[in-house]
Amino acid sequence: MEASSCLRYQVCGFGLSWIWLCLLLLHLLQNCSLVLSDSPYLVGMGSYDITGPAADVNMMGYANAEQVTSGIHFRLKSRAFIVAEPDDGKRAVFVNLDACMASQLVNIKVLDRLKARYGDLYNENNVAISGIHTHAGPGGYLQYVVYIITSLGFVRQSFDVIVDGIEQSIVEAHNNLRPGKIYVNKGDLLDAGVNRSPSGYLNNPAEERSKYRYNVDKEMTLVKFVDDEFGPVGSFNWFATHGTSMSRTNSLISGDNKGAAARFMEDWAEQNGLPKHTAHANSNDFGSLHLPRRVSTIIPEPDEITDDLMQLASSYKASGGRILASSNITRRIRNTQENSAKFVSAFCQSNCGDVSPNVLGAFCIDTNLPCDFNHSTCNGKNELCYGRGPGYPNEFESTRIIGDRQFLKAVDLFNSASEELQGKIDYRHTYLDFSQLEVSVSTSTGGQQVVKTCPAAMGFSFAAGTTDGPGAFDFKQGDDKGNPFWRLVGGILKKPGKEQVDCQAPKPILLDTGEMKEPYDWAPAILPIQIIRIGQLVILSVPGELTTMAGRRLRDAVKNVLISGSNGEFNSNTHVVIAGLTNTYSQYVTTFEEYQVQRYEGASTLYGPHTLSAYIQEFQKLATAMVANKEIAATNILPPDMLDKQIGLLPGVILDSTPPGVHFGDVSSDVAANSDFRKGSTVNATFHSACPRNDLLTDGTFALVERLNDDNWIPVYDDDDWSLRFKWSRPSKLSPESFATLEWTIPEDAVPGVYRLRHFGASKPLIGSIEHFTGTSRAFAVR
Repeated sequence: MEASSCLRYQVCGFGLSWIWLCLLLLHLLQNCSLVLSDSPYLVGMGSYDITGPAADVNMMGYANAEQVTSGIHFRLKSRAFIVAEPDDGKRAVFVNLDACMASQLVNIKVLDRLKARYGDLYNENNVAISGIHTHAGPGGYLQYVVYIITSLGFVRQSFDVIVDGIEQSIVEAHNNLRPGKIYVNKGDLLDAGVNRSPSGYLNNPAEERSKYRYNVDKEMTLVKFVDDEFGPVGSFNWFATHGTSMSRTNSLISGDNKGAAARFMEDWAEQNGLPKHTAHANSNDFGSLHLPRRVSTIIPEPDEITDDLMQLASSYKASGGRILASSNITRRIRNTQENSAKFVSAFCQSNCGDVSPNVLGAFCIDTNLPCDFNHSTCNGKNELCYGRGPGYPNEFESTRIIGDRQFLKAVDLFNSASEELQGKIDYRHTYLDFSQLEVSVSTSTGGQQVVKTCPAAMGFSFAAGTTDGPGAFDFKQGDDKGNPFWRLVGGILKKPGKEQVDCQAPKPILLDTGEMKEPYDWAPAILPIQIIRIGQLVILSVPGELTTMAGRRLRDAVKNVLISGSNGEFNSNTHVVIAGLTNTYSQYVTTFEEYQVQRYEGASTLYGPHTLSAYIQEFQKLATAMVANKEIAATNILPPDMLDKQIGLLPGVILDSTPPGVHFGDVSSDVAANSDFRKGSTVNATFHSACPRNDLLTDGTFALVERLNDDNWIPVYDDDDWSLRFKWSRPSKLSPESFATLEWTIPEDAVPGVYRLRHFGASKPLIGSIEHFTGTSRAFAVR
């Protein structure tokens, strides 16, 4: 009897313990995504500084030889995401650069580095590198002659910082891979782009145009990345508008409107506590859209400014320049949150070929009347016709407004994203020789004929530029004739043969770049095309700038192949986006009809009138292989690696100097004594400085705003903040002396208190090693 009771007690006791153990394990499994996760992907985000030389280097985009860097508006970044299938499945990498475009040579060297690190894990098939098309970044990093003429050839410093930054952003994303989910959303943004070549667009068939409400694409497509533990960790979106809010006369390095939008959204995410480190995120748990400073969390709230605080500010004089140990310079200016997870937001480029952010339209600067519709001229002169941004005549304000509009739309899509990406990761990639590609096209009678693309060539209207940045001399858009004088000039470099002239017709050839080989290739012939699939999202990596209608035709053609051939794996809910300026650069792609008009975009469509048909044909082949689960046949076609052939004529820094008795970092023009400033006003100070090419201060800063906190000066803004500009200058072109002006426009959310400006730099003596220095301005009060 007693034994039986004891046995029952043991069994019951064991049963209760087992139940509690199961409940405990269930709770742990539900709350620990590292132990078990039903998320379909691993997700990793990364970013790194790619800001190039802030002095002396020609900017890439406008081909204006006089537009050389002389400071920083805000820093440039490489932003990357990696998405991987669990259990060693397929993975894909997408990198978005605050640069004018991708570079074939950059891609080659990045892939070499990834292979050295990871073997075959990351390669040309599953890595896409895309540019936002800012026209305010240092040039000289592409390998073909025509793209580096105005930069005086290859600029190794520009090239190296981009390669290094891409590698570091991918490494960071790889190290951050964790279980997570991805959501997709899309919606229209109506006021961030207009068609700058409407006469070209109107040459497309009326029946085709009638399918669309607008003559530019207004849709933004956004993907939202959510870590199972940390919540939202980033977003990438694709939207078509040119990076030309900053003009052809600007000399400050800037990510233009897309770089600004990315900065605004990453600031917004930080203000809203993203990524979250203590709890799961609620996608709707966000505050206002008030833009913060990136370092706002380290600033305590002070009392209102008083006369005593004014007196305190006046007691801090300019420090005078002093030398820094090189080992301290990075530590002094590096972000304080470098080891914590960060939110990464990228605003990627799409089919922007004929889309301008200068949404007020194009006007003649002499009469304020609209420019000629067909040729974008003013009394026959193209150089008087300029597009106007929404902040006209302030290009910085136009950049902010267009960036802000993209940012606000992205936040809206981010907060409302509910469609989860589900399905496998896949990709297809191939190289093609676009100088002689056979293309099957439809005839007017409904049949088919085989035509060919041509060796690259630029037409006369290329030299006319666009309303975003007009050219010079007597060139004009819409020129399908050319003139004898410029034909003679172009012919001195290389006179095109009859076959090339006929192939490119009706384009009158100004520069026969595809057949110019001295001192090495002037233009690319071998181009990559690529499709990356993440569930129902399909990214088309295009190495050029498609116009609006060209992009629509390509998207529709690929989507039709995916849906018709996939037995239900793809459906009408498949999201196809174009990633323009990706993996290399080959200028523009118009429709056949737009090409006939020969505006700037048509004149810059390198491979002749059938270029778009070639892209559509070859992307359809990739899509067909993807739905059939077949690989692309191997080919011997590879792009050239011409790094060893590059010629750079930009002189190096010989030495920096200051006047007798003056040190690097000393103030040349200080903040006025006993100054106090209100929010919205601008403070500036000028320092004796040295050439920024001596050290790019990557992931650091040339400019800093510091605030007095008790007895300590703490950093609150640097040269990656919208409000602080770093401007560099020489008193004369060949002078070894130089100056750095720090210009801070006090934000509305700046905390009242005592502030000062600090400059960092690096000087080069005639003999010896580079030395780093710093100096501060007089303190001032902010009300």
